[in-house]
Amino acid sequence: MRILGEIIIVIGILFTLFGIIGITKYKNFYTRLLVSTKIDTVGTITIIIGIAIRHGFSFFSLKILLLMIVWMLINPLASHMVARSAYLSGYQTDTQIKEETHDYSGDHHL
Repeated sequence: MRILGEIIIVIGILFTLFGIIGITKYKNFYTRLLVSTKIDTVGTITIIIGIAIRHGFSFFSLKILLLMIVWMLINPLASHMVARSAYLSGYQTDTQIKEETHDYSGDHHL
């Protein structure tokens, strides 16, 4: 079980690493926030499951599995709060900025 746990931990670390590298593809704040939340959640859950498997069934494993449940509840809520506060403070998306700067009147070619 120890080797299986270590393999799952490495998979979680690789998922997080590739996700962090891939996040540079996105330019929008809200898209990056969405992707980073997914990376955090899946990577951390995979690592925690690997740790639980590595240590076998014990009180320690129960504690980290409870930590995983708390993480699954708090991480999306925290990301939602960050996105909501950015939206309420007036932080605009790329499409909103393009719509404000584009001239739709059609009089510019005269």
